[in-house]
Amino acid sequence: MAKSVSLIYLDHNSTTPCAPEVVEAMLPWFSERWGNASSRNHALGWQAEEAVKIGREQLASLLGVEEGELIFTSGATESVNLAIKGVFEQYKRKGRHFITVKTEHSAVRDTFKYLEKMGALVTSLGVDANGIIDVGELQSAITEETVMISVMWANNETGVIQPIEEIAEICNEKGVLLMSDATQAIGKIPVNIRETGVHLLACSAHKMYGPKGVGALYVSRRNPRVKLSPLLHGGGQEKGLRSGTLNVPGIVGLGKAAELALGCYHEEAVRLRGLRDNFERKILEALPEVYCNGGGAERLPHVSNLSFRFVDAEDLISRINRGLAVSTGSACSSATMDPSPVLLAMGLTEDLARSAVRFSFGRVNTEEEMHIAADAIIDGVNLCRSQSPVWNMYKEEH
Repeated sequence: MAKSVSLIYLDHNSTTPCAPEVVEAMLPWFSERWGNASSRNHALGWQAEEAVKIGREQLASLLGVEEGELIFTSGATESVNLAIKGVFEQYKRKGRHFITVKTEHSAVRDTFKYLEKMGALVTSLGVDANGIIDVGELQSAITEETVMISVMWANNETGVIQPIEEIAEICNEKGVLLMSDATQAIGKIPVNIRETGVHLLACSAHKMYGPKGVGALYVSRRNPRVKLSPLLHGGGQEKGLRSGTLNVPGIVGLGKAAELALGCYHEEAVRLRGLRDNFERKILEALPEVYCNGGGAERLPHVSNLSFRFVDAEDLISRINRGLAVSTGSACSSATMDPSPVLLAMGLTEDLARSAVRFSFGRVNTEEEMHIAADAIIDGVNLCRSQSPVWNMYKEEH
């Protein structure tokens, strides 16, 4: 997989590079086979329709669902909006109460803020120091008015994995819908939706070596059959839930990315966990006052979120960004200067939250790069701290 030799990319949770096989699969659908999948009267349309069908089958195989339960969208943000707003509109007569978690992605948090203005009642559950919800608290929060619970499968900032199967069991017992933003989990760990008992699930292609601008929403059609009100109206594509001309090249790429992930994610997870653990071990042994956020919980194998006390994360990143590509957290929230709401919800002080850097490894990374990156971080932290009066005062006291 091609990459810049001068840059070590450790920001795979923001986006992944398109796999060469994905690019190769997509290319003909931009020029040679340009038909509209809704054109039923000629061969170009039939070709495009068949390509969409294959892409749907490939994604369904990865997720363990039926092809007819997948709605193609522009990405996870649209999928989340369709799921949450669609349930709100469709199930108003049953109730207006929703339950979510304070550590959700902003796509979920902001959608619920919007629904509150529309009359919804939203309960946002807290988490423990590792970012895990209290399942007993969740169960107690359910009322007769509760229509849906939204819990992220794995956190985009810390990689922490929630007890989705346990949550699903509660939801199914109580007759409450369960929606999960599984954008970071899919293609990294096993995500078998039907076996787990999730009713709605959002994902994006570009988080698993597919193209940007395409994703999907899983909508259960049995036990229970979930009904949604559409966000977009028009041509009636995707069962009327998502009108608009289908992004055939993107869907082909998403399907190919799913096929590739199904064939390699178990082996890749073992490799990436080794890189991640060695990276963390090297840094923690070399530097004092470093904390692994979510380190006491089950995490995605490729994600590490570290707080470097007495260091401003933006300052640290500016010193290493010519050699390393990393981030302070969610790419969707990087324009704001506020500390991460995810880390604050986990009980971190503002200073520790502002000192946090997220490292997310991927297929392009090697063991050699892990060592180079760790050394660069160690040198960068030492340099930042050497210029900090607070750090020097701390050293004198300890």
